[in-house]
Amino acid sequence: MTRRRRRRRRRRKGDDDDEEEEEEEEEEEEELEEEEEEEEGEEQEEKEEDEVEDEEEEKDEEEEGEEDEEEDAE
Repeated sequence: MTRRRRRRRRRRKGDDDDEEEEEEEEEEEEELEEEEEEEEGEEQEEKEEDEVEDEEEEKDEEEEGEEDEEEDAE
């Protein structure tokens, strides 16, 4: 939640001095940021794993193609 939104909420509630609420909101923001960072890290790991799998598949296909060519040559 942005600071502007927090201020608006406090004005609506009449709680300009409510530090506890602000601290809770800041903690929530930090938790959300941490979750986003974790998700980004997981997505990056999955992307790297997919790339490795793709490379392995390409190598396997190349090897199969070479074996087929050798058989055809015989």
